[in-house]
Amino acid sequence: MEIKNVSFFTDRLARLDNARMYEGDFFLTWEKTRDELESVFLVADALRHLRERNISTRIFDSGLGISLFRDNSTRTRFSFASACNMLGLEVQDLDEGKSQIAHGETVRETANMISFMADVIGIRDDMYIGKGNAYMHSVVDAVTRGHADGVLEQKPTLVNLQCDIDHPTQTMADMLHVIHEFGGIENLRGKKIAMTWAYSPSYGKPLSVPQGVIGLFTRMGMDVTLAHPEGYEVMDDVLDVARANAAASGGSFTVCNSMEQAFEGADIVYPKSWAPFKAMERRTELYGNGDFDGIKALEKVLLVQNASHMNWECTEELMAKTHDGKALYLHCLPADITGVSCAHGEVAASVFDRYRDPLYRQASFKPYIIAAMIFMAKVKNPAEMLKKLEARAAERHMF
Repeated sequence: MEIKNVSFFTDRLARLDNARMYEGDFFLTWEKTRDELESVFLVADALRHLRERNISTRIFDSGLGISLFRDNSTRTRFSFASACNMLGLEVQDLDEGKSQIAHGETVRETANMISFMADVIGIRDDMYIGKGNAYMHSVVDAVTRGHADGVLEQKPTLVNLQCDIDHPTQTMADMLHVIHEFGGIENLRGKKIAMTWAYSPSYGKPLSVPQGVIGLFTRMGMDVTLAHPEGYEVMDDVLDVARANAAASGGSFTVCNSMEQAFEGADIVYPKSWAPFKAMERRTELYGNGDFDGIKALEKVLLVQNASHMNWECTEELMAKTHDGKALYLHCLPADITGVSCAHGEVAASVFDRYRDPLYRQASFKPYIIAAMIFMAKVKNPAEMLKKLEARAAERHMF
């Protein structure tokens, strides 16, 4: 269907209850209402629609987006920069090693010092259980107080770029990709998604993607299966969230220890490695004690444990068990591809190659999702602002 103008999105956006997102932050998807989540999807699509029509989406003449990545990143780092730039903000990365944080500067002081002209702060802090999300909240508490005390002209919006609990920008991008692939959010009810562990030759992959998937996809009336070998459990609190979401949405949530069972009849598969929750807890404890020899020993144990589950791989045989043998394959990337990036990995090369273009499309939604999260926090009437951008019709480029 050809969409001629932004009213296709704004008419639906205006009917949703999203007022509480204004001047808010984005920590976890399950802290947002269904209307608020749908609003982010609509704004993301609207921004993409305007950009594809060569209409500028700049709502800022100046300002700063600050990024802090405590873990390596490619897609999320560039997606955050793209999102800020799309809205008219410049980006400055906070390198803790080159800041006074290395000399013991407090969170409260750092947060205020970097925020004088900042409109948004994006943080990725996913390595240690009980730390990342808590740190993000401490930053928000600090800038909220700074604004209330008159130190800051505005309170910057915080966007969770991945924490120890959730990866909302990733899973929201995943969901928007799925919405497009299945022709609308109304078509997701009853669809089966298999979120499964898969073998990786590395041990420390965060839990936030599988937890984020089960925490979000259960909101849509879908049949969500979480599959992993025994010993690779995720956080109990997130399992409770998924169960409650499924009950409220009319979907289902199942946990099993069989990749084959999870793939059977699935419409969507998401094979992705993660470290066991208990192991990540232990790793956090060792790190807190400065026991780096203990961390190395734990790593050796977990690599051996991983190696006993090499058969947890997304193969052509498993894909054939899915709905009509044509399930949509998802991955947050980079995937561990057997015979390409490693000897044995999460996915067979032939499967990955067949879905390469859809995977890139999946990733392409993330800049728009992040931009939409910022947009909803900074614009009091998002539907009117989108129409204003269209009416202004400023050309993004004049080639």
